[in-house]
Amino acid sequence: MSRKPVRRIALVLSSVASALVVTAALHALTQEQPASAQDPITLKIATIAPDGTPWEKQLRSLKTHLEKASGGRFRVKVFMGGSLGGEKALVRRTSQGTIQIFGGSTAALASVVTELDVIESPYLFESYTQADGILDNVVKQRAEPLLTKRGFVFGLWAENGWRSMFTKERRIQTPADMQGLRMRSQESPVHLAMYRALGANPVPIDATNVLTSLQTGVVDGFDNTMLFAFATSWYQGVRHLSTTQHVYQPGIVAYSKRWFDGLPADLQQVLRELPPSLTTDGRRQVRQMDPILQRNLAKAGVTVTELSAEQRAAFARATASVADRIAKTADARSLLAAIRAARAQHR
Repeated sequence: MSRKPVRRIALVLSSVASALVVTAALHALTQEQPASAQDPITLKIATIAPDGTPWEKQLRSLKTHLEKASGGRFRVKVFMGGSLGGEKALVRRTSQGTIQIFGGSTAALASVVTELDVIESPYLFESYTQADGILDNVVKQRAEPLLTKRGFVFGLWAENGWRSMFTKERRIQTPADMQGLRMRSQESPVHLAMYRALGANPVPIDATNVLTSLQTGVVDGFDNTMLFAFATSWYQGVRHLSTTQHVYQPGIVAYSKRWFDGLPADLQQVLRELPPSLTTDGRRQVRQMDPILQRNLAKAGVTVTELSAEQRAAFARATASVADRIAKTADARSLLAAIRAARAQHR
């Protein structure tokens, strides 16, 4: 064989070898690499709470804290106003891990962690001070293992506040005034049971469809806090507010356990060790708006009927059996008993 063919063969083999090296290198670059412990982790906080409210401020404070305390390893996106779905859908997606943090009502979380329903029993709490003391010192430690069993990790308490009755035509002063009214109800057994105890007809409707339901006559009213009614514009569909203050509703921030369990230990610690000010500031910001909101509702044409202690007591008597009826499991009955036992120590 001559030298030229040998040289050509060597050149071809060299070219093939080079191509194989380049191909292997490109393949290695394009393959998905496992995330290192320092890679930023993007997470979503989802809520139905509207923009421009104390709830948004609290969740954005949480975002700022998590990003700073994690040294930038958390990148947090906040989705307000039900932009990712209604509360029950957000709870379900958080348990599945497609949403990492849920912020909303305990009643919504109770669609999965059913024992939490008892927290929103009518007239269970007598004051903000009592509610705070019992939630922080009694309910939290009992709720944490219940959440864990159902796919969540407790984050912090938030605030909705005292729910009262908003109606289109009928002013509410006594339990008898509720008879036969079609009232939008939160999709929760305790809220449905409360309305039935008052003789009303509860209509479960997702929060994103309430105003339309009021305007089209599907329902005659709803119950919620003044802040929520104002922030969602639901007040535009009613003429009356009666300050029954029948349910104190805490908010809650909970993590997806499936997602949480996959985090490094130091980031789990960041999520568990939140500053108490996130809770206390959130409560304060919501509560200080109550008198302002009442005046604003009156200016908007809503007639505000302030009920006396005696009038509220009549509502409490009418709904007294609700808590025991909805506490159907041993854990729910134990939680309810613990709350009742603690009321004397927290006033």
